[in-house]
Amino acid sequence: QVQAVESGGGLVQSGGSLRLSCAASGAISRINAMAWYRQAPGKARELVALATRGGMQNYIDSVKGRFTISPDMAKYKVDLQMNSLKPEDTAVYYCNVEVVTTRSRQLEVWGQGTLVTVSS
Repeated sequence: QVQAVESGGGLVQSGGSLRLSCAASGAISRINAMAWYRQAPGKARELVALATRGGMQNYIDSVKGRFTISPDMAKYKVDLQMNSLKPEDTAVYYCNVEVVTTRSRQLEVWGQGTLVTVSS
C-alpha cells in the first residue's frame, strides 16, 4: 500500500506566501513523477505543477514565476512554494505521485488534499 499526505495549507492574505509539503510512503520502489493539482469550488481539478524523474518541470501559466515545485524523489517528498498568492489561487491542493511499487506495479496515488484560502 502506498499513500501520500499533504501539509501546509491555511489562510493567507493576498500577496503572501505558503509552502505545501507532501510525503509519500509505503511499498515504493521508484517514483516517476510528482505533481500538485488544485480544485477550486465549482471548478474542475487542474494540474498546477509537475516534476518528472527525468528533470522536467511544468507549470500552468497562471502560476509561472510565483510557484516553485521542489521534488526529492529519493526521499519521496515534494514541496510547492507559493509566493505572491492571489484570491484566485484559493482551492484545495492535492499531491499526486506516480510510483512503481516493490511488486513492480505502477500506481497513481493522491493525497487527501489541503485547503489554501487567499483573502483579498
